[in-house]
Amino acid sequence: MLDALLINLAIDAAMMLALWLIAVLIDDVSFIDAVWGLGMVVLAAASWLQIADPGLRATLLLAMTSIWGLRLAFHLFTRWRKHGEDVRYARMLGKARERGHYGRAALKVVFGPQALLLFLVSLPAQLGILAAPQGAEIGLIGFAGLALWLAGMTFEAVGDAQLNAFRADPANKGQVLDTGLWRYTRHPNYFGDCCVWWGIWLAAAGGGWWVALASLPGPLFLTFTLTRWSGKPLLEKGLAKTRPGYAAYVARTSGFFPWPPKQG
Repeated sequence: MLDALLINLAIDAAMMLALWLIAVLIDDVSFIDAVWGLGMVVLAAASWLQIADPGLRATLLLAMTSIWGLRLAFHLFTRWRKHGEDVRYARMLGKARERGHYGRAALKVVFGPQALLLFLVSLPAQLGILAAPQGAEIGLIGFAGLALWLAGMTFEAVGDAQLNAFRADPANKGQVLDTGLWRYTRHPNYFGDCCVWWGIWLAAAGGGWWVALASLPGPLFLTFTLTRWSGKPLLEKGLAKTRPGYAAYVARTSGFFPWPPKQG
């Protein structure tokens, strides 16, 4: 299994180096967000291909990761193609660009860390697939993970679709989306993302307690980064400055877990 993980890590590093070269050529790293989901699909597929008899549990983990990752990659790639460079990355690498060090900074600040974090977060899929006994069935815990994954996929896909429809209407420019799933949580897509990966972790845990323990850093870190680090806090800081009604929306709407809005 260690050999398989090392192969996956080498694939991860090679993929990020190739994408870094593309980013330097086009002078934009923003497409890295789309690579996040696609990269996890690659690592899950690499794991699946390295076992002799995958079985239903390993194949389910590959399918769960692939459906989630390909949908997210397509969504974020089309958003990047439509809107261009992400202001977060432009701000992050602005000084390096001015000084002519854009390529070096992109590797150090974006692609290097992303390679490591991608490998870490996708551990439930990698270990769950690699540790599945030959021909392993899904099992009750696997079906429980699938149910949580389905709930997460629904929240993430529906939330993204509602936000796209809202942004497509010129009348909503500068306004705050507070209908649909966005009425119950300020971040249905982030909540869905977490549910997806906790579901994958739960399905992988059918491989034994050590798989559950060794892969636990993946969903834990993902939850932390979405709720406390680069996800929710960074996004809300920007929205508070650009959306006049956002403070009132924050006051009445749950920050993460879906919950009826406060009245009054």
